[in-house]
Amino acid sequence: MSPSKFLSIPENFSAHGGRVDHLIDVVHWFMIALFVGWSLFFLYCLFRFRASVHPKASYHGVRNHISSHLEIAVVIIEAVLLLGFAFPLWKERTDTWETVQKQDPIRVRVIGWQFGWTYHYPGKDGKFGRINPLVRTANGDPAIDFDDPNAQDDFIATNLKIAKNRPAILNITSNDVIHNYAIVPMRIQQDAIPGREIPMWFTPTKTLETSVVCAQLCGEKHGDMVGLMEVVEDKAYRTWADAESDNALKSRAPKAATVSR
Repeated sequence: MSPSKFLSIPENFSAHGGRVDHLIDVVHWFMIALFVGWSLFFLYCLFRFRASVHPKASYHGVRNHISSHLEIAVVIIEAVLLLGFAFPLWKERTDTWETVQKQDPIRVRVIGWQFGWTYHYPGKDGKFGRINPLVRTANGDPAIDFDDPNAQDDFIATNLKIAKNRPAILNITSNDVIHNYAIVPMRIQQDAIPGREIPMWFTPTKTLETSVVCAQLCGEKHGDMVGLMEVVEDKAYRTWADAESDNALKSRAPKAATVSR
């Protein structure tokens, strides 16, 4: 039985999500055990030390160390959860960084702003154009410097589109305040910090359409900062991305020719 599924956690759609769900289930079982144990202890105290049996209060306190032993046991179990489950899972995730970069991943810059998300794709050449904050014209502008030749085939999307069974590396950043980019069905999230680009990576295992949300309180419309992510077949993704890149290149062809002269 899975406590997280009983509590209606969304279905997992990522390659690493099963290990995350396992850790969540272990923590849930531990919390259930604590809840049941302390509830029984509370009821026992209500019965054992009721006023009808002990009309006069005792000021000597507890004379045994059972509660201290229980507290130590809880600390030990929490240490096992941290050192035996959380740390190894984190190590496994970080150790895959070098491997993921060699697997032809989809790369996207994700820019958070009050109150939405903008997606910057590198185009067919696979190279992001130079970023220059001085050319930003709006809060959601990714600030691409189109004087950079690498930027000519870059394109911008309002929704995130990636491919099934192909690693995705998202470079998370922000144009204003700290946000948090969270994709619950992928069991992953990352803070979006102004002035920094922090990569997060995962591999979708099924096609779907789902919401992405901001998981960091960022202002009065934080609750409305919801985006859309679509996972499609790899062939469909490549067709879409190539078409978007070609259209972007054609729209900038006159400017590119001017720059080349």
